[in-house]
Amino acid sequence: MKHEELSALEVSFNQLIETLLNKKEESEQFTIKLSSERSQFTRFNHAKVRQTGCVADGSIELTLMQNQRSSFRQFPFTGDREVDWQLAYKALQELREELPQLPLDPYLVLPSGTNTSREVHFGNLLADEIVVPTVLEQVAELDFAGIYAGGVVIKAYADSNGQKHWFSTDTFSLDYSIFTTVGQAVKGNFAGSEWNHEAYIAKISNAKRQLQLLSRPIKELPRGQYKTYFAPAAVADLLAMLSWGGVSEADLQQGGSALALLWRKEKQLSVAFSVKENFQRGLVPRFNELGEMAAPELPVIEKGVLVNTLVNSRTAKEYHKNSNSANSYEALRAPEVSSGNLRFEEILPSLDRGLYVSNLHYLNWSDRPTGRITGMTRYACFWVEGGEIAAPIENLRFDETLYRFWGENLVYLTNFQEFVPEVGTYESRQLGGSMVPGMLVEDFTYTL
Repeated sequence: MKHEELSALEVSFNQLIETLLNKKEESEQFTIKLSSERSQFTRFNHAKVRQTGCVADGSIELTLMQNQRSSFRQFPFTGDREVDWQLAYKALQELREELPQLPLDPYLVLPSGTNTSREVHFGNLLADEIVVPTVLEQVAELDFAGIYAGGVVIKAYADSNGQKHWFSTDTFSLDYSIFTTVGQAVKGNFAGSEWNHEAYIAKISNAKRQLQLLSRPIKELPRGQYKTYFAPAAVADLLAMLSWGGVSEADLQQGGSALALLWRKEKQLSVAFSVKENFQRGLVPRFNELGEMAAPELPVIEKGVLVNTLVNSRTAKEYHKNSNSANSYEALRAPEVSSGNLRFEEILPSLDRGLYVSNLHYLNWSDRPTGRITGMTRYACFWVEGGEIAAPIENLRFDETLYRFWGENLVYLTNFQEFVPEVGTYESRQLGGSMVPGMLVEDFTYTL
């Protein structure tokens, strides 16, 4: 998107805010959230383009609050002042008619504070017309499938109290798989704000090496406990579970948290394991749905001890806690797991005999109160013998508690981290991702 187009959208958003401020009744309060993007999408299959095009999209969520009640409406954001106001006015009238019919909300949080911010991050993405040749030149002879999504994503917020935030960033992601002739696959992600062609070549070269290893005869393993190395993508999958009944203060208060044993200090994780929220990379907005600004960094687990949960203002009001400006889901938005001291070239020798797991999927809690997670291995996973990759494996189901694999059974974390991006495009392109190392774990439990 050109700078002038981006500026025009920001002007249109500001005009909509001013109009709403002028039209609101004295007893009313409102929040308005914008999600917008200008994205190039290209879908590949068998190293051919199957679908391509540019998407210009935007939506507004208007929440109206009055007399301890609230409701919201969503409508498109076009950037045309007259059209956007007509849509906003219709939504405002509907909300005014609806609010008196709704029950009182004792924990409703009204806009407060005077936070304002403006972040605009310009990247260096591939021009739309060279996406296809640039991506395919390294994989033309392979069974390559995936989706490239790149462009500007905008998140903005304003409210009746005068808070206003604008965040835009240029990002891309290439989420891909490369298949063998018998249907096995190597999975990869390449993402960022600057296209680094040398780094892309290195990624694909590594995938090609794994693809050759997948051509070896498959080794079937009996269920049991195996020493396992988890690549960063697999660690990111495990970390994501903490946003689903883990680090949320509301989940702790309601008795549904997997970290309750850690919170009560009945358990401790490894001193090598630390997790924090790190907004300093500028990958996601610091502001939440109420315009509150999170701290640039927030330690969550420090040397195996739970030092902070994520608390939004609604939870704080209900349970008499202090908010740290978490989002409405009290989920991790910019998570980072601290690195360790295992060097890349030491991974296989340190594993010696066991499993090399590249990816996981179908994760779920099998017993949340004890932190027990189940799921499956996926894509390029191997049996390692004598510090060398010996054979690909059949997919295995695991069932293991985080108090073991991030606790007493955690052997090493790598001295490097990888950024594992969010690549979802449901409703809109997702921002952010996890910064994580790989990890080596003793006696990880596989059940099927």
